[in-house]
Amino acid sequence: MARQSPTPHRTVIDRFGGFAALAQALTRLTGRRLAASTVQGWHQRGHISNHWQQAVFEAGQALKPPLAAGDFFVRPAAGGKPGALAALTQLGQGGRIPESPGAAVLETVANPQPGADYLVRFTAPEFTSLCPVTGQPDFAHLVIDYVPAKLIVESKSLKLYLSSFRNHGAFHEDCTLAVAKRLIAAAKPKWLRIGGYWYPRGGIPIDVFYQTGRLPKGLWVPDQGVPAYRGRG
Repeated sequence: MARQSPTPHRTVIDRFGGFAALAQALTRLTGRRLAASTVQGWHQRGHISNHWQQAVFEAGQALKPPLAAGDFFVRPAAGGKPGALAALTQLGQGGRIPESPGAAVLETVANPQPGADYLVRFTAPEFTSLCPVTGQPDFAHLVIDYVPAKLIVESKSLKLYLSSFRNHGAFHEDCTLAVAKRLIAAAKPKWLRIGGYWYPRGGIPIDVFYQTGRLPKGLWVPDQGVPAYRGRG
């Protein structure tokens, strides 16, 4: 009988140096303790848990050479999702909103145009959260611009992540920066900015702006197109 070739996920575990080494790398990255026995279970099944795949890919960027999407993601049978798309757990599935931002899984795939600098814009005109003191709803128009590096953000998972704020209590500033930092942690873009245009409540509109990274020279960045709040004037 011919020896069965190892699956891509088993090969990835070997790249880290075994069960314990991968468990330690993920514990350092996420701050969540992961037992080596859990990794061993992945190895036996030939499939890394969907909830840990993004973290494994991120930890793999420290390897030499870094882990590539083609090394990590399962290669499906003919007619299935190709390459990185095979690991997506939300696109094409149900749309259940996570209970909280912390419970949401933000997914990424390999940048299909890694040799080009280009801008991606996400607009969320109906973002909702709660005031952490009164529990009353807050509403915002979010505009997120980023320049991909090795990864792009999968939009279905982003939609569910943003929707998870609807029962989350936090101030405008915290919500806006939390979204930005989650995207940065997941996709590690070359440059990112977010404009949080919050609808006034209590008579004072609050807009929150955040930017990080270095914008590639010559890249076209359109205005976010959201006018400043105006009263009767």
